[in-house]
Amino acid sequence: MSDPTSPSYESAQPRQHNAAPAQADADYTAQSVPDAAQSGQALRSGRATQSESAPQSNRTAHSEPARRLGIGWQIIGIIAELLITAAVICALYIVWLFWWTGVQSEHTQAETRESTTSTWTQPATNESGTAIAKEQAGDPPVQPASANEGELVAEVYIPRFGNQWVRNIVQGTSLEQLNKHGMGHYDNSQMPGAIGNFAFAGHRAGYGSPLADIDKLQTGDAIIIRTQDYWYVYRYTRHLVVLPTETQVVAANPDNPGSAPTKRMLTMTTCTPRYSTPTHRWIAYAEFAYWAKVSDGVPAELASDASGAVSFSSAPTPSAASKLDSLTPVVQWALIIYAVLFIAAAIVWRWPVLKAIHEGRRQRPDASIYGTILRLQPGVLPIRILLTALLAVAAATVLLQWVYPWAASTIPILQQMSNYVAV
Repeated sequence: MSDPTSPSYESAQPRQHNAAPAQADADYTAQSVPDAAQSGQALRSGRATQSESAPQSNRTAHSEPARRLGIGWQIIGIIAELLITAAVICALYIVWLFWWTGVQSEHTQAETRESTTSTWTQPATNESGTAIAKEQAGDPPVQPASANEGELVAEVYIPRFGNQWVRNIVQGTSLEQLNKHGMGHYDNSQMPGAIGNFAFAGHRAGYGSPLADIDKLQTGDAIIIRTQDYWYVYRYTRHLVVLPTETQVVAANPDNPGSAPTKRMLTMTTCTPRYSTPTHRWIAYAEFAYWAKVSDGVPAELASDASGAVSFSSAPTPSAASKLDSLTPVVQWALIIYAVLFIAAAIVWRWPVLKAIHEGRRQRPDASIYGTILRLQPGVLPIRILLTALLAVAAATVLLQWVYPWAASTIPILQQMSNYVAV
């Protein structure tokens, strides 16, 4: 064993004293490393917690119910919906006046032609089609000699209005005749071919608008009248704009009322202006040119082209819509389909939106007329939209079929705007 007093021992002691601090440092380092690791883990855990809590807070913020509009804004919204509804009703009135009344008139005229003109003489034909009728000399026969109210007097063709333009002329100028049967012959005026004034009236706006383009007539334009056996060709001469009280325009001698007529004339009367209250009447005059026999063919004025080829139809093809004489079936089918779909949706889906609102899973919506109607329908959203659309179709059809005709015949301003007043 070494002596503590020997130099070798003394030299060993410092190494022992130095080792102790080194061991302490090592112990400190060993202890501090786990602490640092734990601190890092805690730091990372904190960051993870923050990163997880941030989306959750965002989701919480997004799940908060939207703020409802104030009562004032909701009232404004309802007023806006009422104004939109009023605008749609007015627009549908225009549709009724300028389209549906024309469809009804076309349907009635087609029925009249089918039941009456089937017994009329048919134009002769040749190898190139319908023949051109020879102009006849001498005084024309008068046909028909008379007619009862509502009976078909003649058909009128005006090439200026279109190659296939033709309208019925029935006896009488009552609203029933003018609104549904084309044009009406004045009871106190002469028949086609007679010396005097063959006068008839027609609407300019609505009910088929037979005289919508009366202002486009030019001097010399043909106005062709067809009766059971004869053609009467008149040529346009002039027009007048008069007050409704100036009924002398349809007299036998309109240029000199009270005097005996000396020539064969044709007069057409309609309302003007076209798109507003008809304060005046537009009067179009024509004078007799010649007559022809239907059995010989058709007048040259009805030829389709310069070569004389004729494409003539005594019964023009009606439009698809004119096959309907009433919209009642449309209303019935719309309501039947609505009822069936409503019951089926109520059984399968019930009212999920109303249930969610009642249970608090969905915020109570703002006040809305259209929104309420939509929510009252059962089923999912597409079904509810379809049900609402069926209700809208039924409501619009009711307006067209019953409400607008009543309004136009009852409300004075609509009577005037709808051209209900004859000369």
